[in-house]
Amino acid sequence: MFSRVLVANRGEIAVRIIRTLHELGVEAVAVYSTADREALHVRMADRAVCIGPPSATDSYLRIPNVIAAADTTGCEAVHPGFGFLSENPDFVRACIENDLVFVGPSAEVMEKTGDKARAKVEMRTAGMPLVPGSDGVATLAGMHAVAAEVGFPVLLKATAGGGGKGMRTVAGPDGLEAAYRAACAEAEAAFGDGSLYLERAIVPARHVEIQVLCDGFGGVLTLGERECSIQRRHQKLIEESPSQALTPETLEEMEASVERACRQLDYVNAGTFEFLLGPDGSPSFIEVNCRLQVEHPVTEMTTGIDIVREQLRIAAGERLSITGRAPRSGHAIEIRINAEDPRRDFAPAAGTITRFRPPLGPGVRMDTALIEGAVIPPFYDSMIGKVIVHDADRDAAIARAVRALEELEIEGIPTTRELALDILRSREFRGGDYSTSYLAEMEGRLPALSAGPR
Repeated sequence: MFSRVLVANRGEIAVRIIRTLHELGVEAVAVYSTADREALHVRMADRAVCIGPPSATDSYLRIPNVIAAADTTGCEAVHPGFGFLSENPDFVRACIENDLVFVGPSAEVMEKTGDKARAKVEMRTAGMPLVPGSDGVATLAGMHAVAAEVGFPVLLKATAGGGGKGMRTVAGPDGLEAAYRAACAEAEAAFGDGSLYLERAIVPARHVEIQVLCDGFGGVLTLGERECSIQRRHQKLIEESPSQALTPETLEEMEASVERACRQLDYVNAGTFEFLLGPDGSPSFIEVNCRLQVEHPVTEMTTGIDIVREQLRIAAGERLSITGRAPRSGHAIEIRINAEDPRRDFAPAAGTITRFRPPLGPGVRMDTALIEGAVIPPFYDSMIGKVIVHDADRDAAIARAVRALEELEIEGIPTTRELALDILRSREFRGGDYSTSYLAEMEGRLPALSAGPR
């Protein structure tokens, strides 16, 4: 195992990684922008290095600064967390060139899967079920031809990046050109790459993903599925496992296809393969995430496996202790707490946390970097924490999640806590019969989305 690791991230995920490093007896080196000088991850680390001003492009995304921080502190490895540089093949190569182990997949795998259009070609070779659409990047003229073939509605998607940027749903041919130009501009601004591809829109759809761990000796362990259909603007709000939409046969089919794809790609370390389920329950592959996922604690709760610990063990050259299908038990739910105002179209909310009390009790975990007096800066992603619960079955887990959110106290800024409570209490969520259109369908029926005092 390594003796010192740099954590190339901030916020709750940096705190979460530092905790596992300390459990392993490994020193943790934090990086921070000037806006994060007093942040919890900086306080918890054994060493900390300032890498630039508040803007992410001048600090957390600046590869030379991050590499210099690792080099000057004598680190042996770099854990990227999620977001920022976690899926950047140039960063992976920079680590290798500076004798640093990158805790994640290779640059070559990232290039195969990071371009979502190219990833579909790779997955087709591995026998993965795919959403009908364009073969690779499509021009506007090409999209008109493919849309006519697969049928409307269709979904335009950026080949680079994620987080819902560069995505547009188009109901008919008259709206295709405007959507193409808007999605292209958004993708160019977000990722520096405006190329798009087209898929048939699966409506209604369930968003389900498979977590995987692979070692450097050909060992593959699939850790079951996560249901991620409660979303806004293609960004997840609530995740759970197991999914109510899968039969045991479909789950085994999906896990087997993921195992084949990992062998096809020579995949090493943690990854997630994402699927959409159509109205008939059939899965279609949509993308690979070559990194730790925000919702990884859901899988940790149902399998008892510390995914970050396994990432570090794999990166250090160790074998997986088990392969095949990971045993699972009970039901887990994760609720993302975002610094956003749902009543103002989810506008980001910066400010100072004047009161913070996390939920406690059996089967409850909260991953966060919040402390009273913490400043939530306006420069980064709005997620400030995650409440994760586990219990024997889904009904018990929902009840525990409601209790945990009722206990959670965050004052000083608006958050999505009340919206999450509304969702968990809704008949549609409790019945398990929901889709990625849930929030749109529930508009006007969830109090936290209504204007005025609650």
